[in-house]
Amino acid sequence: MSEHDVYATLKELGIELPVVGAPAAAYLMCVQSGNTVYLSGHLAKKDGKVWAGKLGAGLSTDEGYAAARAAAIDLFATLHAHVGDLNRVTRIVKVMSLVNSSEDFVEQHRVTNGASDLIAQVFGDNGKHARSAFGVAQIPLGACVEIEMTVEVAA
Repeated sequence: MSEHDVYATLKELGIELPVVGAPAAAYLMCVQSGNTVYLSGHLAKKDGKVWAGKLGAGLSTDEGYAAARAAAIDLFATLHAHVGDLNRVTRIVKVMSLVNSSEDFVEQHRVTNGASDLIAQVFGDNGKHARSAFGVAQIPLGACVEIEMTVEVAA
């Protein structure tokens, strides 16, 4: 573990972890195998509700960036609830982002930076991760962004 304090960084950024939501179907919010934690896809939320919309057809790249950032905060909350201490994170291994996109929208990578930038800020060097960003025709409940994450934690 590093000397970087995740909770101090969250406080500096004015981020308060939300209450963890329950799964909306037949799955778990996260599963751990060994030291690896797999977090299910988290839908972007705004004002406590699913942030619906389509990038390139009503939502701007900047709005998508904010939505991806919001999804990352929810991922942090789920991870905290599971591991008990975010300072146990030794590496954010992989982030996968699904962006509800119009056919001609090609800035999924810029939308996903909303999550990636925040992850790097919050976790420092441990937050540097591999990533995929996909444009998709639809996401459950019409959400604009869904993000999942794979994390390594100290024993």
